[in-house]
Amino acid sequence: MDTSFILIILILIMSVVIHEVSHGYSAYLLGDSTAKNAGRLTLNPLAHLDFMGSIIIPFLAFISTGFVFGWAKPVPYNPYNLKNQRWGDAIVAIAGPASNFAVALIFGLIIRFSAYMGISSLLFLEAAQLVVLINLVLMIFNLVPIPPLDGSKILFSVIPYRYIKIREVIERYSFILLIFLIFFLWKLILPIIFVLFSILTGIGIY
Repeated sequence: MDTSFILIILILIMSVVIHEVSHGYSAYLLGDSTAKNAGRLTLNPLAHLDFMGSIIIPFLAFISTGFVFGWAKPVPYNPYNLKNQRWGDAIVAIAGPASNFAVALIFGLIIRFSAYMGISSLLFLEAAQLVVLINLVLMIFNLVPIPPLDGSKILFSVIPYRYIKIREVIERYSFILLIFLIFFLWKLILPIIFVLFSILTGIGIY
């Protein structure tokens, strides 16, 4: 198997694990210990891997588009235990994409200032670029407001109740909307990811 694909999968797995642990830890800080009691506040990948979302889907995405995205098993939490009932769901939801951005930012800065830090290993820098790119893909993908993605929880937390019909329509057709996003709209989103990548690393993608 192509070693680059193996590296990509390893980076993806650790990135989605960080994403899910961030959900669970933010819920824990807000008063819900469901994820902690389930043993999910750990960076051990074995506690989070989803065979379809962590292996099969990334492989199919890689061979069909050249990019990877995927998911781990969702970290469980009880929204009724959250101290902040108004914004708790949104805070827990945004913690995942925020963690991906934080990882992308750290490795992006390492790449940008690698010369000043004495880092000259091309292998490390190439791996660091993959870390940035994959985490940006995960961040943007999960911010799309389609269930079960995090963006939907954020959207449903901020829209007034009088627009509940919009939520019902989005939830009813979520699967179709996701398929449409992946196969038709993703190419329109990629330029946003490339711009963010260039801003963080100083390297242009064309």
